[in-house]
Amino acid sequence: MEDVEKILQDVINSKNILKNEPMSKHTSFKIGGIADYYIVVNSVQELKNVLKIAESNKIPITIVGNGTNLLVREGGIRGFVIKLNLNNFKIKRSSSEIQLTVESGMSLATLALIATKEEISGLEFLSGIPGTVGGAIRMNAGAYGKEMKDVVVKSRYMTYDGKIKTLNLDEHKFEYRNSVFANLKDVIIIDTTIKGEKGNKEEIENQIKEYSKLRKEKQPLEYPNAGSTFKRKEGYITAKLIDECGLKGYSIGDAEVSIKHAGFIINKGKATANDILNLTQHIKCEVKKKFDVDIELEIIVLGDEK
Repeated sequence: MEDVEKILQDVINSKNILKNEPMSKHTSFKIGGIADYYIVVNSVQELKNVLKIAESNKIPITIVGNGTNLLVREGGIRGFVIKLNLNNFKIKRSSSEIQLTVESGMSLATLALIATKEEISGLEFLSGIPGTVGGAIRMNAGAYGKEMKDVVVKSRYMTYDGKIKTLNLDEHKFEYRNSVFANLKDVIIIDTTIKGEKGNKEEIENQIKEYSKLRKEKQPLEYPNAGSTFKRKEGYITAKLIDECGLKGYSIGDAEVSIKHAGFIINKGKATANDILNLTQHIKCEVKKKFDVDIELEIIVLGDEK
């Protein structure tokens, strides 16, 4: 792939092309093998150029944001891992509502800060969710009783052949921690338009502080993790089922069910992807045995076996 590297340097700054890059540096679990190429794209045009190179050379593509919902196996990821560093935004105000169009690489924490500065309310729930706008759209992220489906107006995405298309709210097919983008192949969310309301800066800041306090009290933020490990379904709270199986503190290697919150698996230091996956399998079996419920992973597993 040496020739490919030279071609890449024609369209991407060489400092943004990392060869044989450990994915452990780019996931909140701090776990993951080598990516053949980890490429940071800073514009939609750069993205289009890299996709064209990948298509011409039949190179597989993996798109990532901040890596906060990912588990990468020790075998790493072949081809191009493309990190979307797309952070532009614009604001449109009217008498009835305010709309922000935000590129998909922006972190939700940054979006919440912008909304606070611009005195836009209704987006406070995003402040404590790790990850990016694109990831939040893909999985219909939410917290404190609100989800992306409650604020999204429309999204634009790019197909791997460089075409840009738009989806309105209904076409997202939002469900709990799911959307049409979880099943659409060879597409990349590039921006989304969300709605808010005129708010009071002090009230917005107070609400965000309250959410931050709750998060620190209830979630194991002191250890590497990828957020909620399993999906919550209608009819039961997954973390409660795991807790009632007596699994808090249960560990395999350095992977452990958090004592603070049974819905989180943490990396206590040197956990491997296999440790995490073996632990999730044990949890699934125990919950099935006790409650006859099949629970599903919320985290996304990528990469090859070692």
